[in-house]
Amino acid sequence: MYQIHSSIRNIIFDFGGVLFDIDFGRTIDAFRRLGFPAFENMYSQYQADQLFRKLEKGEIDADTFCDVMIKAGPEGNSRQQILEAWNALLIGYRKESMEYLSVLKNKYRIFLLSNTNIIHYNNFTSIFPITAGHPDLESHFDKAYFSHFIGMRKPDAAIYEFVLEDAGIRAEESLFIDDTLPNIDAAAAMGFQTLLLDPGMRIEKLGFITE
Repeated sequence: MYQIHSSIRNIIFDFGGVLFDIDFGRTIDAFRRLGFPAFENMYSQYQADQLFRKLEKGEIDADTFCDVMIKAGPEGNSRQQILEAWNALLIGYRKESMEYLSVLKNKYRIFLLSNTNIIHYNNFTSIFPITAGHPDLESHFDKAYFSHFIGMRKPDAAIYEFVLEDAGIRAEESLFIDDTLPNIDAAAAMGFQTLLLDPGMRIEKLGFITE
């Protein structure tokens, strides 16, 4: 059982690895097959080089990203191959976890805070009505914050400050759930209660209780 302190009024969820299954290894392998033997040095769960940071902050679009990757790799890669390799990490929604949000919403304000990009966003939002059985992803939350729309990304302090101000909530009254330790550490430093969701953990299995 995970005990939520009685002072908590808000829960902020990460997306990938919390509500949606992802596998960075699949994208790393896909780019290796396209001639990027050290792709994990460009992008992984724990790091992103300048190109990928710009993509996740919405500073470049999908076409620019593909053009740069095509030029960076061996001759012959197509835009479609780059997109398929980049989307390979996307596996699917955790349907039970998504459904559990409605239970939590009876007691807490629910928010989403995700590092993502326009390519992945277009993919996982387009499949949502089919795989999750609901019209749109954002309707599950009081508000959803995506890095490429707001121009900031975790674990930079600015993105947490933005959410607090925009949502009108206080860090000490909020629980932040993420599967990446640097994001958790950054939130904790700002006063959030935090929960690192390890592989295999599911929010609906935690048996949330309050003091």
